Amino acid sequence: MDSTLIQNETIDEIAKFVGVEKEVSGITERAMNGELDFTASLKARVSLLKGVPADVFDKLQNIVTISPGARELCKALKALGYKLAVLSGGFQPLADWLAKELGIDYAFANHLAVDESTQTLTGELVEGKPIIDAIQKRTLLRKIAADNNIPMTQTIAIGDGANDLPMLHEAELGVAWRAKSKVQLEAPSRLNGESLTDILYLLGLGDEDIKELESTYS
Repeated sequence: MDSTLIQNETIDEIAKFVGVEKEVSGITERAMNGELDFTASLKARVSLLKGVPADVFDKLQNIVTISPGARELCKALKALGYKLAVLSGGFQPLADWLAKELGIDYAFANHLAVDESTQTLTGELVEGKPIIDAIQKRTLLRKIAADNNIPMTQTIAIGDGANDLPMLHEAELGVAWRAKSKVQLEAPSRLNGESLTDILYLLGLGDEDIKELESTYS
């Protein structure tokens, strides 16, 4: 989701509300480059968000920028019969909102705990909810495919961070999208264009095919 379907890093945007953007973004960058354990870095960043109003995700909907081509790619894939999923190391409220915006079938992300008495974030993750790390992303890819009777040979995964690599290698087509340097080097394939619709060319579609698809949903 972050830096793929949207151009922002959600946790960095939340950090701005309590003035810890620099600290959080530094950890985010190192985690996405594979320099830090994702789960440990996530908990460290979340701890810095204590006291942020719980309605921050409503505000974020007006701040985040959906990436160029994201809407068109999702519409085209749906027209081709694909099931779509967001598997994100970000947070569930924004993932749910984005799924509705883009017509995505599944959304899995992390859950931030809320202090009900103050309606603020506690600085912790919800106990008992799985953390969407690298292994969980791969597991969810397999599960969604199995639940829909889709062979893994018919799956696509797109990501930009080190925690996406197991998922990218598991899918039949794993694409590093404008990715961090480690991911560029290790992913099965990579794209660095301006629009996510470039993914359609990797599926073997030409310009005329894409135009024909557009006519079905425009």
